[in-house]
Amino acid sequence: MKLALDLFLIISSLLLMLFILLHRGKGGGLSSLFGGGVQSSLSGSSVVERNLDRVTVIVAVLWLIGIIAMGLVVRFG
Repeated sequence: MKLALDLFLIISSLLLMLFILLHRGKGGGLSSLFGGGVQSSLSGSSVVERNLDRVTVIVAVLWLIGIIAMGLVVRFG
C-alpha cells in the first residue's frame, strides 16, 4: 500500500508542477513556449485556460488526498 501511495504521489506531484507551469502568467510564462502565445490570439483561449484551471485543481485535490492517505498509512501502519 505504501509503495502504491509513493508512486501516486510522485506522479501527481510531477503532473501538478507541469500544470502550474503551463498557466499563463502576467508575462506569458512557460505556456508561451508550448504555443500559448499563438493560442492567445484565438477566440477559444479562455476555454483552454478554464479547462487548465479545472485540471490543475483536480490534480491538486488528488495530491492532497494522497498526502493525507500517506500520513494515515505511516501513522497507523
